[in-house]
Amino acid sequence: MLQRDRQIRAQLHQLADACLVALSFWVAYQLRASPTLQDALGLPVIPPDFFDNLNSVLFVLALIPTTPLVFESQGLYKHPPICPRRAFLWPLFKGCLLTTMGLVLVSFALHINMPRTVIVWFGVISFAMIWIKEEALLLLYKTQYAQEQFKRRFILAGTEQEIARISRELERRGDPTVAVVAQFDLGARPLPELVQMIHDHSVYGVILSAKHTYFEQIENVIRACELEGVEVWLLADFFTTQISRTSLDELLGRPLLTFRSTPGLSWPAIAKQVLDIVGALVLLVLLLPVLLVIALVIKVTSPGPVLFKQQRSGQNGKPFTLYKFRTMVTNAEQLRHELEAMNEMRGPVFKLSRDPRVTRVGKFLRKYSLDELPQLWNVLRGEMSLVGPRPLPVDEVKRFHDLAHRRRLSVKPGLTCLWQVSGRNEISDFREWVRLDLEYIDHWSLWLDLKILLLTIPAVLRGTGAR
Repeated sequence: MLQRDRQIRAQLHQLADACLVALSFWVAYQLRASPTLQDALGLPVIPPDFFDNLNSVLFVLALIPTTPLVFESQGLYKHPPICPRRAFLWPLFKGCLLTTMGLVLVSFALHINMPRTVIVWFGVISFAMIWIKEEALLLLYKTQYAQEQFKRRFILAGTEQEIARISRELERRGDPTVAVVAQFDLGARPLPELVQMIHDHSVYGVILSAKHTYFEQIENVIRACELEGVEVWLLADFFTTQISRTSLDELLGRPLLTFRSTPGLSWPAIAKQVLDIVGALVLLVLLLPVLLVIALVIKVTSPGPVLFKQQRSGQNGKPFTLYKFRTMVTNAEQLRHELEAMNEMRGPVFKLSRDPRVTRVGKFLRKYSLDELPQLWNVLRGEMSLVGPRPLPVDEVKRFHDLAHRRRLSVKPGLTCLWQVSGRNEISDFREWVRLDLEYIDHWSLWLDLKILLLTIPAVLRGTGAR
């Protein structure tokens, strides 16, 4: 299915889900307000002035557009029309769970006088209603009427090898909207035969796949299809890539192919930025007393500045000033060259478990990662993210021998990462460190960020493996 078709289909689903969300909340509220259920379950009466509060009204209205966006971030709208149930049930469950948890937190933060049972019942009812909608659509798509309406007939044109490859991929993916009714070998048959095939099979369009050596034939096919009024779907895979994902855009009014090996701009990516800013701001406010106590202890127990500042490589290698609570003696950087031979990390980075430069207070701060808390300011400034590859000193990045390692710089560095929750600093080979960072980049999702943040809490509280 083409991206434009997926986008329209997703927008229709979002509109339907927004209506179901509003209906789900109304049903949950009516059930909770029912005197019969209140008596049967022993529940207190809902305050009669609930909807007189502006925050309560805005809270309810915000559900309608927000919930479908949460569903989209979990991939609910990416599955094909005909698919196994697990393709939509798991994203739907995660979306309803996140929405319910978010509503509880927001109602608590804004002091909205709403029974928690309404929110919980809303999550359950919305899950059930959208599940029923998906099941109904699944049955509809399988009917003969839907097959005739949605399936489009195509001729597959290209070289013999390309035709065989695309045929196998289409068969494996089983796209119900595409039906290949004929094949045309671009290198062995004349163009008039393709035109006749278009007439004979009454096709919707031509799927065209060929290498760059056939550019002239490709142009002739496109011109012929223009005259016939049928679409041409050109598979522009003239160049082979190993990692990059290809997307089509426009520049100066001309078609533009983009090869991207990192997450691009999307609603989940915007949600990540919002999470970074809001999360960093809230944590800085909540942890302000802790920050002041740590600063005072460092100042009293060790001569020198409270904060340690160092140039680190940020996104795309751009240097920025990273802030940490100072955990070492003031001349630690000058002493480092004497300890290089004791480095426990294979690669360009320096790690030492029993570093003699660390102060007594610094050992405690490092064990529980309290020295990293000032980096919340870096997150608030947009230089870092809550989750991402850990930033390395600029001089260590310059010593990268494998240029592939620089791909970990393609996203914002983070306070925590997959490497830390997979064993924290117990990893002794920089290549394994990079492998985990690239695994995070290649499989990034908002859910993965939330999972890493949750796993970071017990990893920090245990204080195991820190250096």
